Amino acid sequence: MEQDDPAEALTELRERQPSPLELLQVAAGSGLAVYGVWALLLQPGFRRVPLRLQVPYVGASARQVEHVLSLLRGRPGKTVDLGSGDGRIVLAAHRCGLRPAVGYELNPWLVGLARLRAWRAGCVGSVRFHREDLWKVSLRDCHNVSVFLAPSVLPLLEDKLQAELPAGARVVSGRFPLPTWQPVAVVGEGLDRVWAYDIHRGGPAGQAVPGSGSASVLGTPNSQTG
Repeated sequence: MEQDDPAEALTELRERQPSPLELLQVAAGSGLAVYGVWALLLQPGFRRVPLRLQVPYVGASARQVEHVLSLLRGRPGKTVDLGSGDGRIVLAAHRCGLRPAVGYELNPWLVGLARLRAWRAGCVGSVRFHREDLWKVSLRDCHNVSVFLAPSVLPLLEDKLQAELPAGARVVSGRFPLPTWQPVAVVGEGLDRVWAYDIHRGGPAGQAVPGSGSASVLGTPNSQTG
């Protein structure tokens, strides 16, 4: 019995055009794989949060992290990242001297990943990651706050920040600005842009900077003056 030539079989396989049914099977399989990653890594924490308060996880880019740190570097007090994901901003804040640095994240898989990254960086015990709903976290002792959240939840976030943050605190919002607050500084462009807001007035009920003044746009190699 004549044996098949592997080279001929490979050539035939390459030249063969997949049928519509095969293409449909590949597409379905890819869709199931994507859904599996979503269900495993991103969905668990969402089940406990009302739909209008859910924010999908999108990790901050290296430039976004750099811009956040440029607006917080050298400031005293506790630094927190609300919706800290895999912990990249918290770890970077700790490395540049913003201590203590704490992350709050509801998704258990991302909290575990953040703790693993802290262990690999030799920061276990120096940074903290808590599995908590950011809407239930008290911010009354926080002086530096980083947020990368969806525009739909930012009006509610403004209310929480104003009610809880102490005077002198600074909030840095990435990708999208807070809708009604006046920034004191802006860094970057496009999706890498971040906005800084300072809380004034005595007592824990902070007040955003009045809107009469214009924000200063800090220059970076890739920033544009607005």
